[in-house]
Amino acid sequence: MAADSMEIDDALYSRQRYVLGDTAMQKMAQSHVFLSGIGGLGVEIAKNIILAGVKALTVHDTKQCTKWDLGINFFIHEDDITSQKNRAEATLHHIAELNPYVHVAASTVPLDETTDLSFLKQYQCVILTEVNLLLQKKINDFCHAQQPPIKFISADVYGICSRLFCDFGDEFEVLDTTGEEPKEIFISNITQSNPGIVTCLENHPHRLETGQFLTFREVNGMLCLNGSTHQITVVSPYSFSIGDTSDMEPYLHGGIAVQVKTPKMLYFERLEKQLTNPLCLVADFSKPEAPLQTHVAMLALNHFQENFGRGPNIGCLQDAEEMLKIAMSISETLENKPQVDENVVKWLSRTAQGFLAPLAAAVGGVASQEVLKAVTGKFSPLQQWLYIDMLDIVTPLEKMGSEEFLPRGDRYDALRVCIGDGLCQKLHDLNVFLVGCGAIGCEMLKNFALLGVGTGQDKGLVTITDPDLIEKSNLNRQFLFRPYHIQKPKSYTAAEATLNINPHLKIDSYINKVCPATENTYSDEFYTKQDVIVTALDNVEARRYIDSRCVANLRPLIDSGTMGTKGHTEVIVPHLTESYNSHRDPPEEEIPFCTLKSFPAAIEHTIQWARDKRIQSGESLEGCFHVIKTLSRRPRSWTQCVELARLKFEKYFIHKALQLLHSFPLDTRLKDGSLFWQSPKRPPFPVKFEVSDPLHYGFIVSAAKLFATVYCVPVTEKDLSEETILKIISAVKVPEFRPSNKVVQTDETARKPDHIAVSSEDERNAIFQLEKSILSNEALENDLKMKPISFEKDDDSNGHIDFITAASNLRAKMYNIEPADRFKTKRIAGKIIPAIATATAAVSGLVALELIKVVGGFSAAAYKNCFLNLAIPIMVFTKTAEVRRTEIRNGISFTIWDRWTIYGKEDFTLLDFINAVREKYGIEPTMVVQGVKMLYVPVMPGHIKRLKLTMQKLVKPSADKKYVDLTVSFAPEIDGEEDLPGPPVRYYFVQEDN
Repeated sequence: MAADSMEIDDALYSRQRYVLGDTAMQKMAQSHVFLSGIGGLGVEIAKNIILAGVKALTVHDTKQCTKWDLGINFFIHEDDITSQKNRAEATLHHIAELNPYVHVAASTVPLDETTDLSFLKQYQCVILTEVNLLLQKKINDFCHAQQPPIKFISADVYGICSRLFCDFGDEFEVLDTTGEEPKEIFISNITQSNPGIVTCLENHPHRLETGQFLTFREVNGMLCLNGSTHQITVVSPYSFSIGDTSDMEPYLHGGIAVQVKTPKMLYFERLEKQLTNPLCLVADFSKPEAPLQTHVAMLALNHFQENFGRGPNIGCLQDAEEMLKIAMSISETLENKPQVDENVVKWLSRTAQGFLAPLAAAVGGVASQEVLKAVTGKFSPLQQWLYIDMLDIVTPLEKMGSEEFLPRGDRYDALRVCIGDGLCQKLHDLNVFLVGCGAIGCEMLKNFALLGVGTGQDKGLVTITDPDLIEKSNLNRQFLFRPYHIQKPKSYTAAEATLNINPHLKIDSYINKVCPATENTYSDEFYTKQDVIVTALDNVEARRYIDSRCVANLRPLIDSGTMGTKGHTEVIVPHLTESYNSHRDPPEEEIPFCTLKSFPAAIEHTIQWARDKRIQSGESLEGCFHVIKTLSRRPRSWTQCVELARLKFEKYFIHKALQLLHSFPLDTRLKDGSLFWQSPKRPPFPVKFEVSDPLHYGFIVSAAKLFATVYCVPVTEKDLSEETILKIISAVKVPEFRPSNKVVQTDETARKPDHIAVSSEDERNAIFQLEKSILSNEALENDLKMKPISFEKDDDSNGHIDFITAASNLRAKMYNIEPADRFKTKRIAGKIIPAIATATAAVSGLVALELIKVVGGFSAAAYKNCFLNLAIPIMVFTKTAEVRRTEIRNGISFTIWDRWTIYGKEDFTLLDFINAVREKYGIEPTMVVQGVKMLYVPVMPGHIKRLKLTMQKLVKPSADKKYVDLTVSFAPEIDGEEDLPGPPVRYYFVQEDN
């Protein structure tokens, strides 16, 4: 993004633009930010805001690189320690490389109580990490007093505790509190009353909140509502009130209510005042008191540092006692005198010198988003504190001796202080399979490198896979990649970059998709070698498949994902939790075929229609009929491509409208007397072709270019000149409209037909025409040459988005629907998932924290799932869902994690198998199924005879197959009821040695 022209580099920023919008992006590109402290937390914040695209960042630090930094700062290397470099100078080149549009400078001058702070006036936002509390207060007072105020953020990670504080001045205007698209609500009724009640269309809840504002358009009858804005009160999920409508004309039909985004003023207090009366975000509703207790504990730590000129010693009970006394006295000075949690104070004291890199990733992600809010006014800032603690990780380590936590002089000392040497060793010996090397995948590999995952001398391996190549748009979030990596495989490149962070990592990288087709590569044997699987994918089906493999092989899985500023993490542990497949998201709402074809009501409908357009003439016809249609209609020159595009314009945007109005004139009424053309159905009106209209001209050019590509017609620069195209268009003879009596589909439940039936007479005629074409040399090799086009959203040179934008907006015009610009069209047509580095960094940090618990083999109570939305902001930790137990009968039960096993031999029959299940598990199967194949269902003809067949003959395994997974069910206790389900049964064809 060039700061002078404010032009946004869409190839780089496209996914982030969909999160922030262009106004915020341009404000960001003019902002100067100061960041002090480039340790583990500072480098996370620097990475995220540079990727986002501020204009300039100054990183300030006065400390030298030490061995300790290797485990917390992913841009500090061994040679930086040898040459005793300053941390800011050592990281400068690496962070500057993340985004060529951001000017990055390093500062190493002292920053203390005597410093003249006037140099900060050049910055719009100041972020402090690793700064003592007295200096934080001084700098905050200075920032708050400026006009306009300099936005102030301070963030700290000490051991297992973290805090984040924001002060954006006495008044801070938020232009868009949520970033969500304004809601559009189709109206079915408005009462003439005080207050007037607006009712939505059936089965379309409005999802509004009381106090929001709406404006109205296209209301028939109550015309004075159109263009007016009203504050609403929610009455029910399908209705809301808007004030007095009793003097208005009666409502007839139609109308759309559109949400109006209104700015909101927020008010912040200085750090000094907030210390005694903190306003905290509650992240874990099972512990609403936790933020205040952590607030007190961390203030006690700050006071301890001031009093003794050092932090509490690792595992020192005396220091912990001293900190507890300080905490007790601080609690008394706070306005609501919170209770002191001795456990938090004790563990903070024990671990304060340590550093949990994944906790810094999580807090750094949130803090970075606050920086972007500060300089753009986009989204709701944090008011004013966020505390996250990791007591869940250390509580199970209670009985370990303090020597477990002492430094050993290696890169993992900061981590060891927090989790002990035993857990560090388990991380080193871990076999982990990471699926996906996109944004979350890159962040996860960074976390693995800092934690030392897969670095054990004899054990431990990180296996990664991703089939994709690196695109320019990835560079905005996938921070391991650089411009010179474009078009290289993600997995190989990510592996190499991870070894730069920690050369001791053992890493295997692959470019396979994980799906049923690659089951030989990722076999059951492969899964059983993995200690944990981590998914970093946006494909739901792939995640469901991997989950099923984890359940089948009793392997823990940590799943996560982001969409814009929203993110989630889910921990799945064998025998303790439900699996990913235990819950189903509601299916994505499909647009009815008749809506797409004839009755669009929203821009999404016209974009989907344009994306689905068949560029090939007659593509859905079959056999000879298809061939002859294509031969007779195919363009053989650029002139014919342009002519065909002009005829398509006539067909789609004029004849289609005239045909619909012929089938359903404007005064058409339904059986109940209501108008056919009423909301959400919009009557179409023909769009008269005007060559001077850029939209019309754009459709012709983009459609003609696609025809040329499909039919392998060469195109020159001269062909694309306006002069040539206008000349061709002016000579086109456009056919007159002739109405047809073809039935128009109006049933919303009807699905799109898979193919169009061709009558035998048409087929015979087509064969005759085809023979004639061959004899007259009209079916030569060049005539039969065609090139299929696969839709590609990110290549602007292919014209795909240009065509969809033009076609969609012409159709929108025809139906009087608000058009969409190319940017919005690309998002909807390309089904682009908005993304931003702040959310992916936060989510990956939370995943890595759960990974530590999984490796430690903790009990169910320790694991937490998280949902976050950095825009609002909310961060909600919840307990994992406990695994459900299914009762069969007589006390026999199972969970999704149970699998029964039966060992057979060569002559083992189906009857032997059924008897073996009964003898081993106390219940007799009445049905046996293999995948979708029913092996034994007693009511099916001939199935009783199968009881004598051997399992080998029934299952027909391949020579190398040792076992088969079967599903069994059992007779119900009461006749007539459904069979009772059972767990999967793994049948081994021969007894194994063990």
